[in-house]
Amino acid sequence: MNLSAYLDRIGFEGRPVPDRATLEAVQRLHLLAIPYENLDVQLGRSLTTSTAAAFGKLVTRRRGGWCYEMNGVLGWALAEIGFRVTRLTGAVMRSVAGDANIGNHLVLRVDLEDGPCVADVGLGDGPFTPYPMIEGPFTDRDLDFRLERIEGGWWRLHNHALARPPNFDLHLEREDEGLLSRKCGMLQADPASLFVQNLICQRFTPNGHVDLIGRVLRRYGPGGMSEQVLESAADLVEVLGDVFGLIEPDAAGLWPHICERHRVVFAQSSSLLPQ
Repeated sequence: MNLSAYLDRIGFEGRPVPDRATLEAVQRLHLLAIPYENLDVQLGRSLTTSTAAAFGKLVTRRRGGWCYEMNGVLGWALAEIGFRVTRLTGAVMRSVAGDANIGNHLVLRVDLEDGPCVADVGLGDGPFTPYPMIEGPFTDRDLDFRLERIEGGWWRLHNHALARPPNFDLHLEREDEGLLSRKCGMLQADPASLFVQNLICQRFTPNGHVDLIGRVLRRYGPGGMSEQVLESAADLVEVLGDVFGLIEPDAAGLWPHICERHRVVFAQSSSLLPQ
């Protein structure tokens, strides 16, 4: 693994130093350059929490990834720059499923001179900028978030109104690489996993965000939200390449599963079904 190669991949210019300005620049550039995506899970390719494997995929092969890969590479890069980084076992939607969800999200604690903050490029559509651990509301790119202290030393990030997922929990002292590894395996093997059930691709743009969930492509920006339902496997491969920068011809083979999942999920929502 090579820090210069990572910085080239995200378009960082200059000499990185372990300060807040560099941290913010690296996270923002990462989010603009590298999409969140679960194509390998959909294609049945085994993934691990190995940072070296994630580096080869995201940097060398110019793919995207999910939280274990996205934050794995970011955390390694920040440590190489000189930041003090801790890999935390986060819990997306612990508000609903309880402690069973601990470890389903890798998130990064970064300790700066003025206190700890969270760096996270693995939520898909969370905050664009690292945020300090200060309870209360905050705004990022004109979107409203809230950080709440909850029981047992946990914190809950309430995501913005258009986001998926709506919240996740983290504990600043919870580190468990074994649990992260087990959850990584479960999320790509359990038929009930959202990552097994649905194709998910998301990326930030200079003025907004775009996501593809199954057949539904949504673009968010200052002018509002637009929505498109893909009509063919060729559309899928084209959108993956043109919108997300993902060159993956094997994705065409996912089309029957994507269509069936779309039918099941949106059977009661005619606005999302092609006429």
